[in-house]
Amino acid sequence: MTSLSIAIVDDEKNIRRSFEIILKAQKFNVMPFESGEAFLKSVKTSAFDIVFLDVNLPGADGIDILKQYRQQYPQADVVMISGQGTLSVAVEATRAGAYDFLEKPLQKEKILLSIRNLQERKSLTSRYAKLQASVEKGYQMVGESPAIEKIYRQIGKVAPTDSKVLITGESGVGKELVAYAIHSNSARHSGPFVKMNCAAIPEDLTESELFGNEKGAFTGASERRDGKFLQADGGTFFLDEIGDMSLRVQTKVLRVLQDGEFQRVGGKDSIKVDVRIVAATNKNLQAMVEEGSFREDLYFRLNVLPIHLPPLRERASDVPLLAQHFIETYCQRNHSPMPRVDDTVYGILKKYHWPGNIRELQNLVERLIIMADHNHIKVEDLPPYLFQSSFKAQNIAAGSKTLSEVREEAERTYIKACLDTANGNVSQAARLLGMERTNLHKKMKSLGIVKKQS
Repeated sequence: MTSLSIAIVDDEKNIRRSFEIILKAQKFNVMPFESGEAFLKSVKTSAFDIVFLDVNLPGADGIDILKQYRQQYPQADVVMISGQGTLSVAVEATRAGAYDFLEKPLQKEKILLSIRNLQERKSLTSRYAKLQASVEKGYQMVGESPAIEKIYRQIGKVAPTDSKVLITGESGVGKELVAYAIHSNSARHSGPFVKMNCAAIPEDLTESELFGNEKGAFTGASERRDGKFLQADGGTFFLDEIGDMSLRVQTKVLRVLQDGEFQRVGGKDSIKVDVRIVAATNKNLQAMVEEGSFREDLYFRLNVLPIHLPPLRERASDVPLLAQHFIETYCQRNHSPMPRVDDTVYGILKKYHWPGNIRELQNLVERLIIMADHNHIKVEDLPPYLFQSSFKAQNIAAGSKTLSEVREEAERTYIKACLDTANGNVSQAARLLGMERTNLHKKMKSLGIVKKQS
């Protein structure tokens, strides 16, 4: 057992002495008190790890001392002890926050067992807190751009309400993070956050996934199963990619939103739930309504509080912050050292258009960390596609240029982009282009590219 600070509060000198002998042999720090008032006076600045507190004390009794101590230190661990233990006293002590109740005469084994159980509970609580912190970090929104600041303000307004929210935006922009931020800042934050990707579940299984099923409702239904709606009772249900939900299932979901009730697949009893719905999609639901592939009434039910999440290319200033966040997250998860990253790397990442948005950036960061030499991420480590210029052949009117002229313009634009990235260093630009330095000089001369004088 690790060293603990333990208080013994008992008016019997022999009891205090017995505790000291038993606990000091285990290398614990023990402090005895003969009254509750003396104990409370000593804990004005800090709490003990464990307190053994007698019920029958002169002056204020143990239950009153327990209540006062727990009011000051709500997380404190207290074990009540009594020579006249009754069920009613034990119940009262438990309600007041006592962890355990031991009867006199006290036995060494019971005392040490109670301490061991408390330590195991503390260990589990600590591990759970670390796990929860890890989950929270995984859902952390990162960014300081005006575009994302606007989203923060919207979340702050809609989260305290119980209204439905519809989050729109391209794939990979972080719609689930917004949904979780709404949940964690709402009155339902202590309830469950349940999510379901409507695009990932076959249509014939969607109803069972949403509403659950009775045993024997269909082939393979070997037992009764709760659906997502019931799992989310008292919390938030995040329906991701709602635009991929079939019209048949949309009708049933609309009924739940209207009545707050549903039946399991194969069941007859109505089940009532209290669930907040947050939905998300990368599709234009209004256009789908017009073409008849999404119910208009469901759309208006969901679109009470709309939030549109901008693509990463519209918040380029957040790219370095996001990259650093993903680097820290990956290194902490894999217990690996933080790599050194050249400033020019972040500059290039900011210029890229990120069609895959934040998810694409996260995958790239992980790849760079794994493949980096000497734990150092350099410009040369970046994939070639990041250096693609804004030159687009499809914007050139047909017949206005020859193929040779188009090729020269594309090469000139791309080489200039690589030279700018390399701050005019021809050798570094040649590495980015995947060609010899002498060949690059020749190509620059033929294209009329003059190296900028530093």
